[in-house]
Amino acid sequence: MWKVLREWALLSPCVSHYDISCKKRKMWKIKTMKCKTGKILLALLLVLGTLLTGCGKQEVAEEPQADFQVFFVNKEQTRVGSIAYNAKGDKTDASAMVKELIQAMQKAPSAREGMYIPLDRNLVPNYFNIQGDQLTLDFGEKYGRQDPLPEVLVRAAIVRTMSQIDGINMVSFTISGRPLENVDGSPVGIMTAETFVDNDGLEISNYEKVKLHLYFANETGDGLIEIEREVVYNSNIALEKLVVEEIVNGPNNEESQPTVNPATKVLGVTVKDGTCYVNLSQDFLTSPGNITRTDLPLYSIVNSLSELPNINKVQFSIDGDSSITYKDVVDFNTLLERNLDIVTS
Repeated sequence: MWKVLREWALLSPCVSHYDISCKKRKMWKIKTMKCKTGKILLALLLVLGTLLTGCGKQEVAEEPQADFQVFFVNKEQTRVGSIAYNAKGDKTDASAMVKELIQAMQKAPSAREGMYIPLDRNLVPNYFNIQGDQLTLDFGEKYGRQDPLPEVLVRAAIVRTMSQIDGINMVSFTISGRPLENVDGSPVGIMTAETFVDNDGLEISNYEKVKLHLYFANETGDGLIEIEREVVYNSNIALEKLVVEEIVNGPNNEESQPTVNPATKVLGVTVKDGTCYVNLSQDFLTSPGNITRTDLPLYSIVNSLSELPNINKVQFSIDGDSSITYKDVVDFNTLLERNLDIVTS
C-alpha cells in the first residue's frame, strides 16, 4: 500500500519553476494549483490507508455457541425444527438435563410464536431411567394413540433433543412399561440421533418414514446378512444417499457387524440410467477389523442400493477418482451388480 502511494507521489505534477517570464508565470500558477491538488489527494490517500490498516487489525467477535438445540414440531405437524437453548443447570448432570430439556420442550419460544407448538403435557414422559449411555422414557397410554406421522415427528424431536446430553447416545420409548411399537406391531427399539437423518443447514426439515433393506457383515465377517431398518429421514435427501449413509453408520443390533469404516464421508451419490455412482472419502479404503472377506464392504453397499427399484449397478470412486483398484482385487472402473452369493442369511 505504502509503496503504491510513494510511487504516486513521485509522479505528481508538483515541481519547481524559476522562469519569471509572463507566459511562464501563468504556467507556474497552473502547476502550483496542480501541486496543491496533488498534495490534498496524497493526504487523503494516506489517511485512507491508515484507516484500512487499522480496520484490518480489528477482530470480529464470534457469537457464543448454544449448549443445546431443542427440537419442536411445527403448528401444521408436518415438520420438525430446532431452537438454540442454553442450559440453566449443570450440563454434566444427565438426569437434571433430561428434566430441564423436557420442560424446555413444553414451552414454545416467543420468537417462533405460531410456528412451533410446545410438547403436549399428555405426551410428556411419566418417568425416565438412564442405564449406561441409554435413556429410557416411559409414556402414558395417550402417547400411543397418536396418528403415525405426528408421533414420528414428536419422537424425532424428543430423541434429537435428548441425544445431545453428555453421556446419552441411545434413547428408547416405552408405553406403561411396554416397548413402543410401530404400526405393524414391530418394536421401535433403540434410537439414536442418526435414526432421524437430517439435512445439514436447514433449521426446519420435512421428515418421511421409509423401510430400508440393508446388508451388514455376519459375525465371522465373511458374509452379509440382510437387516430391515425403518428410518425417519429428511425428504430433501436422496434415498440413494440415505442408504449409503446408513451403511456407514453401521448396524444397531447384535446380529450383524459393521462393514464400512465409520469415518468414511459420503462425498456424492448420483443415479443415471440405472447406475448409481458413489463417491467416498479415502477412509473407505480402510475396512473394520472384523471383515475377513476383501470385497464385503463393496457389496454391502451394492446389495443395499440394489434393493431400490431404480438401481441395477453401482460404480465407486474415491475422492472422485474411479481409476483405483480396491485392495488390488476390485477395479473401480467396473460396474458392480447385486451379489447374493455372499449373503448368508
